[in-house]
Amino acid sequence: MEFNRYKKYDLHCHSLVSDGELSPTELVRYAHGCGVEVLALTDHDATAGCAEAAAEANRLGLVFVSGVEISVTWGKHLLHIVGLNFDVENAALQTGLAGLRHQRTGRAVEIARRLAKLGIDGALDGAQTYVNGQILSRTHFARFLLDNGYVKTMQTAFDRYLGDGKKAYVASEWVSLAEAVAWIRSAGGHAVIAHPARYKLSATKLRRLFDEFKQLGGAGLEVISGRQNINITKNMTDYAKKYELRASIGSDYHGPSQTWSKMGQIPLLPDACEPVWELWQGT
Repeated sequence: MEFNRYKKYDLHCHSLVSDGELSPTELVRYAHGCGVEVLALTDHDATAGCAEAAAEANRLGLVFVSGVEISVTWGKHLLHIVGLNFDVENAALQTGLAGLRHQRTGRAVEIARRLAKLGIDGALDGAQTYVNGQILSRTHFARFLLDNGYVKTMQTAFDRYLGDGKKAYVASEWVSLAEAVAWIRSAGGHAVIAHPARYKLSATKLRRLFDEFKQLGGAGLEVISGRQNINITKNMTDYAKKYELRASIGSDYHGPSQTWSKMGQIPLLPDACEPVWELWQGT
């Protein structure tokens, strides 16, 4: 693979294999049309779209990087760890991801039960109709609530029912940070903390997270995630330098209905960053 700082990278996006709206092929075509030159598909707890995406990327002359976004419980916090440039067929990784998908199914049953107590019937079957891949997520419930008139926007579905602490929210004990990093490393990949500024962690907890992640063999931080304030980018750049972590970048694109997140519009990484893709040169 040939990488350089000045290409357009998007190393975080989703297809309908998880909670995105486009097929892997459609997603790659959209990314290509937006000028993206290096793309990673990072579906939640699933890699089933990688082969299809890679084939279309090869046809279009776009560099494809295997990816996944793993659900992690750290303390009482839900975190997402992105794995990049790994062997998709690795047994340890795939066994772990299969367990997470099974756990998501149990959580979905409980979400539907709680929505029924609130007078919203048929949520499980309704959410299932939006699933085209391997996981049933809160996003699928949000689409059900939106299309059936319970809310006016997807965000309202989370704000009223599905978000942390709301009446239909179901806390889940996902895998540990150590397990997620180990799975990715066992598959020959590099672990990256996704959108670290979104977790609303105190500065003290962020420092503790970065320190633990580094000690476990984590490789990088998403210094830029979607459209974010320039001060956040500067802050994450400083953290990456302090903890000697590589910098990654991604839109977290889910589909055309989420108009606030687009591909091909992310700024370049700051010059002070050491990009994660430098670890892949010659691979």
